Amino acid sequence: MQPTYTARPGDIERKWYVIDAEGVVLGRLATQVATILRGKHKPMYTPSMDTGDNVVVINAAKVALTGKKLDDKLHYWHTGYQDGLKTITYRKFMAKDPAGVVRLAVRGMLPKTPLGRAMIKKLKVYGGPEHPHEAQGPEPLAAQAGAR
Repeated sequence: MQPTYTARPGDIERKWYVIDAEGVVLGRLATQVATILRGKHKPMYTPSMDTGDNVVVINAAKVALTGKKLDDKLHYWHTGYQDGLKTITYRKFMAKDPAGVVRLAVRGMLPKTPLGRAMIKKLKVYGGPEHPHEAQGPEPLAAQAGAR
């Protein structure tokens, strides 16, 4: 009988990937990035360990939302004060913080545990085409284009 493989911290090798988000549907981009951050694309994937790679997302300001989501979809947050529920449309959210839109979509697809909080730290999102991570030698990764 073959024992179940469990990754050890010394076995984990982390790569860096760059994904261009221009024209890519937000949800499809988020699922691809979350898969890489979790390490599910590797044969050594272990659910209880952070075996994922680092991801740099560029051109987050040019990510696409299908249908009328830019005007109809709302982002909610609470200030912590009484009656402090705030809302903003995704059109305004994209104009204010395009990197935050992508980061929020990816974060929702990761575990809501300390392990998930460690995984989201490996995500770097930039609104434009420039990023300061050239020294890590990131590999370009084609994002799956969705129907628009």
